Amino acid sequence: MNFIEKIQSSNILLSDGATGTFLQTRGLEPGGCPELMNVEKEEAVIEMAQGYFNSGSDFVLTNTFGGSPFMLKKYGYEEKTYKFNKAGAKLAKSVCPKDKFVFGSIGPTGEFLKPLGNISDNEMADGFKNQINGLLDGGVDGLIFETQMAIEELVLGLRTAKSITNLPVIGSMVFDKGPRGFFTMMGVSPKQASSEIFDAGADILATNCGNGSEIMAELSKELVSYSKLPVMVQSNAGIPKIIKGKVIYDEKPDFMAENYKKILSCGISIIGGCCGTSFDHIKRFRKLINEND
Repeated sequence: MNFIEKIQSSNILLSDGATGTFLQTRGLEPGGCPELMNVEKEEAVIEMAQGYFNSGSDFVLTNTFGGSPFMLKKYGYEEKTYKFNKAGAKLAKSVCPKDKFVFGSIGPTGEFLKPLGNISDNEMADGFKNQINGLLDGGVDGLIFETQMAIEELVLGLRTAKSITNLPVIGSMVFDKGPRGFFTMMGVSPKQASSEIFDAGADILATNCGNGSEIMAELSKELVSYSKLPVMVQSNAGIPKIIKGKVIYDEKPDFMAENYKKILSCGISIIGGCCGTSFDHIKRFRKLINEND
């Protein structure tokens, strides 16, 4: 059974948890390049994927969130785009059980398309192709454009992906709650996002990051009400706090599970964790899904 068939069979699927906070415990320095670990600290990246699979994840994301040539250029690794992405995919796939999946993670490029920025559609599409080809050749089972804020960039990414692969593709945006409701930093509403992500050919609509689980429960209702696609939610373990110079996410697994009960009751198809979530969070979410079946 492939990924889309699993969703269509009404199973609730479970993604993984945080990447950055795990890799920081394995030597990733503040401001360092996480994707470099795909070739220099392979054992840490494998340990992360294996840990999430063992905790109950149905699929894990590759360590390639910042793997676009635009982001890697900041570290002097632009020419390593294909290599880093292929390596990240191969590491996760090396520990992927037969009935589970690996999705290639594609984060924001950090650039703006013309006329707001200096990057043309063709330049950004070429960057996406380079990253996606590395992920595909590394053996991923799908792609996720995550933590996106600009709908133009996300739509271009989704269409580029669909032009070169038939694998399932997820489009995920970050929404903040303000006086007028939910919007991305670039002013995109859940309703607009749902419509444009569907029209761009995505298979799954998603939201991740930016919020703790209470706000995500509220946002989930809205997304499900607008979406023609299955919906995926990955909450942070709360809003980060700086305590004694360290970034702390303070939502414990049981606290998040209570809010995830509300999220599942909305009709969400996929849950997972974002910043600050750990193996313990994923184990608790797995238990929640099992109780829900």
